[in-house]
Amino acid sequence: MRKEFIPKLFSLLKQGISREILTKDMLSGLIVGIVALPLAIAFAIASGVSPEKGILTAIIAGIIISTFGGSRVQIGGPTGAFIVIIYGIVQQYGTDGLTIATFMAGFIIIGFGLMRLGNLLKYIPYSLIVGFTSGIALIIFSSQINDFFGLHIAKVPANFIDKWSVYFDNLHNINWFAIGIAFATVLITLYFQKIIRKIPGSIIAIVLATIVVQVFEIPVDTIESNFGDIPNKIGLPSIPNVSFDTIQALIQPAFAIAILGSIESLLSAVVSDSMIGGKHRSNMELVAQGAANIMSSLFGGIPATGAIARTATNVKNGGRTPIAGIVHAIVLLTIMLLFAPYAKLIPMSCLAGILMVVAYHMSEWKQFRSILKGNRMDIIILLTTFFLTVIFDLVIAIEIGIVLSSFIFMKRMSESVNIQDFSSENENTEHLFDEEQLDIPEGVILYEINGPLFFGAARQFQETITNTHFQPKVIIIRMRYVPLIDATGYQSIKEIIKTYKSRKIKVIISGVKTSLRKDFEKNELFLFIESDLVVEEIQTAIKRAKESL
Repeated sequence: MRKEFIPKLFSLLKQGISREILTKDMLSGLIVGIVALPLAIAFAIASGVSPEKGILTAIIAGIIISTFGGSRVQIGGPTGAFIVIIYGIVQQYGTDGLTIATFMAGFIIIGFGLMRLGNLLKYIPYSLIVGFTSGIALIIFSSQINDFFGLHIAKVPANFIDKWSVYFDNLHNINWFAIGIAFATVLITLYFQKIIRKIPGSIIAIVLATIVVQVFEIPVDTIESNFGDIPNKIGLPSIPNVSFDTIQALIQPAFAIAILGSIESLLSAVVSDSMIGGKHRSNMELVAQGAANIMSSLFGGIPATGAIARTATNVKNGGRTPIAGIVHAIVLLTIMLLFAPYAKLIPMSCLAGILMVVAYHMSEWKQFRSILKGNRMDIIILLTTFFLTVIFDLVIAIEIGIVLSSFIFMKRMSESVNIQDFSSENENTEHLFDEEQLDIPEGVILYEINGPLFFGAARQFQETITNTHFQPKVIIIRMRYVPLIDATGYQSIKEIIKTYKSRKIKVIISGVKTSLRKDFEKNELFLFIESDLVVEEIQTAIKRAKESL
């Protein structure tokens, strides 16, 4: 088996893990498990599903991602990035539709890994990632206004603009107790760790808010009042009935889950690598992420990926092997089995406060502002993705963002292709070729191409060369700095040769090494030009040109 498809845990166990590292991993796993509990519940509720689905996802995905993943310290589970997608799927297709979409996404992610696309996903533009991440943060913030202010709106619209319209219509229903709890939660979550670093502020906020609400019987919504009891057991795996029509309807959101999950997990792995000086196995990480989503869906969970905040918490608390992630999942399982009846008493405004902090950290406002000061193309990608995410849909935002980024990349690449005209009449020829001492005879034009000759640049290449300013007898096309020629590029070369042949002008191609010559044969270029007019050295090309004159 190739090393890139061996789980990191297996390699570390083979090397041996010291007792000191094992102790630190177990302690870190305990802390991360406690940190993950309120987030798992909050992400599930914000996604429009019951709270236990978030805990189940953190347990099942956490174990699988840590056991079979390609990172030393990655912590898997539900994340804020999926809230928008999950909420939309649940609203349109119900929880069964979400289960099927997650199940399908798992196989798609495994496919990404097996096709070794892990490295390619790292090349998605940063401006696109910041755009949809900031958009998601704004949507999470907006989705929590109801619980943060205790507006008690039974059905909040999914659409961003409609949502805020309903909020303003219900401002007279503000519950000041809910606001007080939410603000206190935000402050404790942000600042408590400055007092005691080992205990997460979100847990302290939940414990204090729950106790205060129950002791003083404060009239605010709780998990119990909105969702009922939280089950303290894990059911048997099952999958709802699947039809071809359902698969057709859900293939688009399934791909969105797969792409978003893959990007976030690999980003998290890259961030953790920089923190510990490690190197993750991106393709194995994707295979594990895919398996985690398949198993999560079978047990009724929601999409999972690598969680950047929890992974960073793991590293900061001394976690250095996947054992910390496994312990974190076991801690969550223990809490679910023993303390689920108490979790239902958590105030909704407290969870809203926690998610407001999550939205703030996700917003990446510093990076957003920095990109706005940069390149115009990056600004276009950033703002397009951001507004599409907020106003329309994350799936559309990712699709259009990737397509737009590709077009902009192609435009930049085509602009980087430089085609220079060196003829006997060109005053720059002597200066540019002084080192080579080229003797270009009268009646010969030499064009040198620098850059990839792909479909984005093929039209410019063809027009530049065919629109010569005088009638030469021979044209030399020098291609020593052409790293790539695609099908469109080859078609353009054929058209150029045919055009000049009809005008009784000979074409010679120079700078063609052995590997490129084989590509010429595969693309049947020698049906249009004699093989002796395709040479490697420029001096040979000039000699052929002189012989033709």
